[in-house]
Amino acid sequence: MDREGIRRTVIELLEADLGERFESLSDGQKLREDLGLDSVDVVSVVSQIERRFRIRLSQTDLEKLSCVGDTLDLLEAKIAEAAANPSPAVSPANPAAA
Repeated sequence: MDREGIRRTVIELLEADLGERFESLSDGQKLREDLGLDSVDVVSVVSQIERRFRIRLSQTDLEKLSCVGDTLDLLEAKIAEAAANPSPAVSPANPAAA
């Protein structure tokens, strides 16, 4: 998925979670100041992002996020990493993957 696809998905998740309409998100917009996200909003949206993209974001990752561009950069990297290193499927033949 390219950066604009990730941006569209993040907009969709924000709109669903916050009940607000976001026409667009520019890289320079601050998550808290410009978008009005509080810590509860961030946790909720991050949880949805992790499920949607099938990635995990650490507390350290989250502490680095201050604007939309930071978020998109991190998601691009994590999605590429997940695609390059897919986790083994969980199956009865592979219980160690569970």
